[in-house]
Amino acid sequence: MKLSVLFAVSAACLATTAMADSAILVQSTTSTKNAGLYNYILPVVKADTGITVNVVAVGTGAAIKNAMNCDGDVLLVHSKDDEEVFVKAGWGLERLDVMYNDFVIIGPRLDPAGIRASADVTVALQKIAALQVPFLSRGDDSGTHKAEKKLWTATGIDVAAASGSWYREAGLGMGATLMMSTAMNAYTLSDRATWISFARKGNQDVLFFSPSATFSTE
Repeated sequence: MKLSVLFAVSAACLATTAMADSAILVQSTTSTKNAGLYNYILPVVKADTGITVNVVAVGTGAAIKNAMNCDGDVLLVHSKDDEEVFVKAGWGLERLDVMYNDFVIIGPRLDPAGIRASADVTVALQKIAALQVPFLSRGDDSGTHKAEKKLWTATGIDVAAASGSWYREAGLGMGATLMMSTAMNAYTLSDRATWISFARKGNQDVLFFSPSATFSTE
């Protein structure tokens, strides 16, 4: 996935989003926060510019809605289609790609669905569905959730029909979803950076990753 920054103050919001010169509000994905980026970079920004950066970490969908409600100066999100609509509609001033992070499928180390040897992500997901092994979705309209839904669509499997059985929806950020999937011993889709920084890996491991564009970008 490509993480993008959007300068989010529209003309309609100028009166309500105006903040002191010494502070800005960033609407961010939870993945970016969970990966530990802000712990490292915000003190550097403060020392270099004197600006305090306040971060609200939510899913991409919620971050964009918050900015449309004039609650945010900058967005750091990862759903290119939604970002381009946001800017085209006049809510954002500019969109820039800032970094890259790939997706991985996390699951029980014993890999009951046998996805390690899968040729591509479609095959991996089809194996999980065929055996009805628990899969935990973020289910929060985040960029990761949007990407996951596209991947399931490509398999031809209707996960909405399976919701509540082997397919579960957490409605949580990435870190909390990983914690829940570890407790459930379930498969889940994660960005790699959050998984690397996640401390409670338990019996879980990276079981599938791919450099293919359909898996690693928006």
